[in-house]
Amino acid sequence: MTDSVVIVGAGQTAAQAVDSLRRDGYAGRIVVVGDEPQPPYQRPPLSKKFLAGELPLERLAIRPAAFYDGARTEMRLGTRAEGLDLGRRQVLLADGERLGYDKLVLATGSTPRKVAVPGHDLVGVHYLRTVADVDRIRAELVPGARVAIVGGGYIGLEVAATCRGLGHEVDVIEMAERVMNRVTAPEVSAFYAAEHARHGVRLHLRAGLRALLPRADDSRRVGALEVSDGRQLEADLVVVGVGVLPNTGLAAAAGLACENGIATDAGCRTSDPHVYAAGDCASQAGPRYPGRIRLESVDNAFEQAKTAVANLLGGSVLHDKVPWFWSDQYDLKLLIAGLSLGHDQVVLRGDPATRSFACCYLKGGELIAIDCVNHAKDYMAAKKLIAERARPDPVRLADPAVALKDTVPA
Repeated sequence: MTDSVVIVGAGQTAAQAVDSLRRDGYAGRIVVVGDEPQPPYQRPPLSKKFLAGELPLERLAIRPAAFYDGARTEMRLGTRAEGLDLGRRQVLLADGERLGYDKLVLATGSTPRKVAVPGHDLVGVHYLRTVADVDRIRAELVPGARVAIVGGGYIGLEVAATCRGLGHEVDVIEMAERVMNRVTAPEVSAFYAAEHARHGVRLHLRAGLRALLPRADDSRRVGALEVSDGRQLEADLVVVGVGVLPNTGLAAAAGLACENGIATDAGCRTSDPHVYAAGDCASQAGPRYPGRIRLESVDNAFEQAKTAVANLLGGSVLHDKVPWFWSDQYDLKLLIAGLSLGHDQVVLRGDPATRSFACCYLKGGELIAIDCVNHAKDYMAAKKLIAERARPDPVRLADPAVALKDTVPA
């Protein structure tokens, strides 16, 4: 019998887990432990509308506070979980309390990857993951502030677009030869690089970070970046966005299997039968992709939470959803469905000059992923085709006049 469920982590996974537990008829005790003072909130707007000051804090909430009251959920916010006692089925809190559980959901999320260069600890060097991080960045975005961003991935480019919209000078340094190098094709990277340049962002590609340098008049505060070719770029604040690491400390210390995240099966079960893991912290062996996959997305957090809850309540559900992602930069919406891992063919669908096009990824003839720029219609059709493991005709696929659903031979 499951009389008590504890969820460690108070993010998007936790919000969905609470909802699913009550919707699925669970009547026992639910406790959510989170080290931030806010109830679960949306993180994607942090680098966009929230950073720009266009979205108030209360509108970040995934659910209003009344939802958790109505769901009879004990919210232990501003509370850190310090350890797990798997034998006694207890979560050890920082204040010394031990929370007992019948089932445990680890939704510990991820932490920004830090840079280890001289000057990394100077005042004005920021990472963006929480509301508190954004508050610190906004406090330094005074008129005329020069912003340097380390990393040309989603977060870095979203922050760049937001800061340009606020009127700041922006430099982006990226060690790879193109932006969004790990997640998009060269055609998509080139399009976004051109868009950022058109908006006045200075992109520095093939430029590694060598050091963060102090101001001449304040040795405690950052004043410039030194890149790998020796150039120095002046900056009043620096935002580092070079990826994240899964928060596996609790799990690993307790003896749970970890492999680029807390290792789970396709049902979100960990190596302990009473413990489940979901969201950014979990690496999952599933039926759709080979090996272990760890995804950092809102949709994945929600869907894995549903799977974990169904199974901890006695079900037998596999997580086999086509993943999807998005990024808003300027007036451009990038929608991605599927994972392009291992693709052997790229088909461009439409002309990037129109600012509405798609990039299709094939593997052995099968459509496995798509990037859509301002093209939601293709995105919706592609999700269905990817789920069905469809094999479109590449010639028809390249013709934007042919509906995506009609590119698959009958």
